[in-house]
Amino acid sequence: MWLKLFFLLLYFFVLFVLARFFEAVVWYETGLFATQLVDPVTLSFRKLKTILECRGLGYSGLAEKRDVRELVQNSGELMQGELYSALKNEKEQAGSDSSTTFNGEMHFYELVEDTKDGIWLVQVIAQDRNPLLSTANWGKMVQKVSQFGIRTGTFNCSSDSRYCHKRGWMKSTLIMSVPQTYASKGKVMLKEYNGRRIETEHIFKWMTAHVASRIKTIRFSQQLMDDWYQREKQPVKMFLFAKLIQPPAFFSALSIKFTGRIEFIFVDVRNWDNATCLEEIGVQQMPSYILKTPEGIYRYGNSTGEYISLHAMDTFLRSVQPEVNDLFVLSLVMVNLMAWMDLFITQGATIKRFVVLISTLGTYNSLLIISWLPILGFLQLPYLDNFYEYSLKLLRYADTTTIASWVRADWTFYSSHPALFLSTYLAHGLLIDYFEKKRRCGNEDQNANNLEWLSSLWDWYTSYLVHPIASFQNFPNESDWDDDPNFLLERLAFPDLWLRPLVPIDYIKNLPTWRFKCTQPEGAGLGDQDNPPDKTVHPSRDEPGSDQQTHHYSSEKTRTKDERLAGMRSEESWSSGEEQDTDWSRWPCGMLHCTECVVCLENFETECLVMGLPCGHVFHQQCIVVWLAGGRHCCPVCRWPSYKKRPARQPYADYPSEPE
Repeated sequence: MWLKLFFLLLYFFVLFVLARFFEAVVWYETGLFATQLVDPVTLSFRKLKTILECRGLGYSGLAEKRDVRELVQNSGELMQGELYSALKNEKEQAGSDSSTTFNGEMHFYELVEDTKDGIWLVQVIAQDRNPLLSTANWGKMVQKVSQFGIRTGTFNCSSDSRYCHKRGWMKSTLIMSVPQTYASKGKVMLKEYNGRRIETEHIFKWMTAHVASRIKTIRFSQQLMDDWYQREKQPVKMFLFAKLIQPPAFFSALSIKFTGRIEFIFVDVRNWDNATCLEEIGVQQMPSYILKTPEGIYRYGNSTGEYISLHAMDTFLRSVQPEVNDLFVLSLVMVNLMAWMDLFITQGATIKRFVVLISTLGTYNSLLIISWLPILGFLQLPYLDNFYEYSLKLLRYADTTTIASWVRADWTFYSSHPALFLSTYLAHGLLIDYFEKKRRCGNEDQNANNLEWLSSLWDWYTSYLVHPIASFQNFPNESDWDDDPNFLLERLAFPDLWLRPLVPIDYIKNLPTWRFKCTQPEGAGLGDQDNPPDKTVHPSRDEPGSDQQTHHYSSEKTRTKDERLAGMRSEESWSSGEEQDTDWSRWPCGMLHCTECVVCLENFETECLVMGLPCGHVFHQQCIVVWLAGGRHCCPVCRWPSYKKRPARQPYADYPSEPE
């Protein structure tokens, strides 16, 4: 898990560097930065109109370029990044209109009346009547309001005439739902459009006027000072100081989205009576977006990515005053990105990669949900309010730094270019896969046969269905939680794993493998076999639950040792004659000398592949791979876990010699 977390953090660092590289390329080609200010005088009427539509400022009639330019200047400073995003969104929204069609009363209630933190615009088509807006005008209206998070829908009374009679919808009209109170998850109120003109601009002005009425408006200096220094239950406030009749639509939409979290206040300074009070609170220019927190004030719009738009300010406010749901979604994205790293880290067959990926996704998501349950319970405790406020204070200090503004700008950039995000993630994963193959290339036979792996997986599955309790006998005698506590978390996430522990089989590739070879010593003859020299062998084996034993083999105690070796024939194969013919110099350090495989009960042949386990016992490579891949992750002799390192053995000198 830590390796995947490291690769994920490395990927985020690559994204950060890549974004700086793109900024350098744009500056080299155009000489412009995203934070560079744009003079509205140099823009065309079409671009100025696009900026006004993105900010949610409407105008009636045929407005001149000078009037449109003044509206842009009075709503906030314009940056190159905001201009680029506005033009890009205009192209993407062309021809894309998504609207919900309600099929009855319950559907309308669940989506509109029960949604307490959003705005809905619904076109009601009366029975045997034409709609108020034509299909073309309704499509334009949907495109215009959708960029402010306003959802749209159509309710045809022919599908539920009783509900239309109950509501009094005898003619085609437009219905807008807006939260009624300032508390989070409050009631909603339905407002009906009663205007005579059905142009898109007039309907949009009617909507923005109703939404802006929920924002507290200040027009006098004394009222501003009282509200500025007043300590209320809502410690975070967002002020807009501007020479406008009403706040922009994106500002009003954010006030509904952050209901109960942040208080939005509009200060109309067109006919301001006292300019010194503005200087006293730190307002130097108009317009200004000021975030007031218990730690101080922060002027929005001076750092990278802080555009005067709905998406940019929404990202900023979510980082300053996050909700539990925001933190959960962020942790869910992080966990799934980390789990998908298993697709590239795991080596072997393609189907094996996806099997491991599905298992990792299930494990990580289950653990995430289980871990969030006690967190939600702790947040309800009253004596943790101070800890919660202190955490928010540290978070706000971090969010007002330059690095945090870069991270928010990168988040906005990559979220608007999902293809670039996915392609960089895939390229990063392929690099991880390449280096993992290079790292494991020293191990021979690391790529197991795909058919063998599938057959072993099928054998494990069928054996589990037929004998689900048989895995009790394969349990290690010692706990695995001392070395890897993740086993406990995985078993808590999946109770079925108490019957069969989840052990990845990637460790099999790292087990030592070599070829068994025999040598013919010089001068070996029949006389040597009759009178073999005294030879003492000190094997070191410490089985769980038993004491360490030392066996001395000599020509003087052959009969005594034969009786002791009779009971251990299934564990070790010792023969003085065979040991003289075996080339033990090729055996890795720590492997016990033997010439027989306990799994198949056959002797090792010359040039055959053998494999050793951490406990020191050696077997045929094919025999032990089939044994381990079948779910029996332990040594066939001593039952020591095959994925767990054995403690270092004591030197031979420490063993007491047996009295003669």
